[in-house]
Amino acid sequence: MPQIDQPLHDGPKHVAVIMDGNGRWAQKRGRPRLFGHHAGARRVREIVRACPDEGVKYLTIFAFSTENWKRTQTEVAGLMALFRRYIQREAMALLDEGVRVRFIGDRIKLDDKLVSLMDNLELLTSNNDKVHLTIALNYGSRDEVTRAAQRLAVEIEQGRLSHKDVDAETLSRFLDTRFLPDPDLVIRTSGEARISNFLLWQSAYAEYEFIDTLWPDFTKDVFAKVLAGYGKRERRFGAVIA
Repeated sequence: MPQIDQPLHDGPKHVAVIMDGNGRWAQKRGRPRLFGHHAGARRVREIVRACPDEGVKYLTIFAFSTENWKRTQTEVAGLMALFRRYIQREAMALLDEGVRVRFIGDRIKLDDKLVSLMDNLELLTSNNDKVHLTIALNYGSRDEVTRAAQRLAVEIEQGRLSHKDVDAETLSRFLDTRFLPDPDLVIRTSGEARISNFLLWQSAYAEYEFIDTLWPDFTKDVFAKVLAGYGKRERRFGAVIA
């Protein structure tokens, strides 16, 4: 039996993060919510850079959900401007640091300039392999599965696929995340214990960590501590381990 302070297995290779708490962080400081979102964007940079030292190959972050359109017009417009600014400012640094960036989610509601910037960043970093950063933008897991099922139905209607061939693996190939391994660990910051329609299919066997820290305060040291805790969990994947 391993000692209690020794990890049972290696750390997670794919970490997904629900970055919650930007607005509350700003409000605690008497500042507008967008001030918190800008602080949160800076925190993303730190965590991405920490991934190689922590053995994390894939990082997937929840930037904007299909439900976030319900927020005030001012906040939504500010977030879209922040996404454009983030891509423009970080593109060359991400390229130089070996980060491959890809986006998941439905782009149909996003403005043309933002979509163009997303496309260009994906192309610019397409040969990188040090860290795979996936940004979920206008993403919702139910929406993703619905769109995947629609594409799958078209394949069947047009005779390229038989309904008898449809299984979980087949459906996974039509998801936005078809290029990613399933997450090993999902972290949600800010003390909320919800998964908020994030990677529902992919996280079937992921470990979850809900922490009180607000996202702008989620430093690389907090990240390392959470990852260390993951290594001490016993992962069974439905089986019984003797």
